[in-house]
Amino acid sequence: QVHLVESGGGLVQAGGSLRLSCAASGRTITTYVVAWFRQAPGKEREFVAATDWTSTTDYQDSVKGRFTISRDNTKNTLYLQMNSVKPEDTAVYICAATPAGTWRRADDYEYWGQGTQVTVSS
Repeated sequence: QVHLVESGGGLVQAGGSLRLSCAASGRTITTYVVAWFRQAPGKEREFVAATDWTSTTDYQDSVKGRFTISRDNTKNTLYLQMNSVKPEDTAVYICAATPAGTWRRADDYEYWGQGTQVTVSS
């Protein structure tokens, strides 16, 4: 029903900024909970941030104050603005969407993108 495609990943220097996009197609996701997860080598998938149609947000503690999740409903697109990035932020970033669920629980998301690599150099 919903296809998600991430873009915007790449190499960035520590302290710099990067903006990730997640374009949804197939259905509008205006009313869905949408989220970013990340997975670093040797680590489990980790919740990063989520938002719903009211623009209520939730963030992993390690990214609070640095990352901002947002959405453009007219474009059916989700964004993650990453500021003051650290080498520890290096991971594959994956967007996800679900009509309902526990925001921080990966298993509750119905739709997933393939991910985009973010590498932060020191």
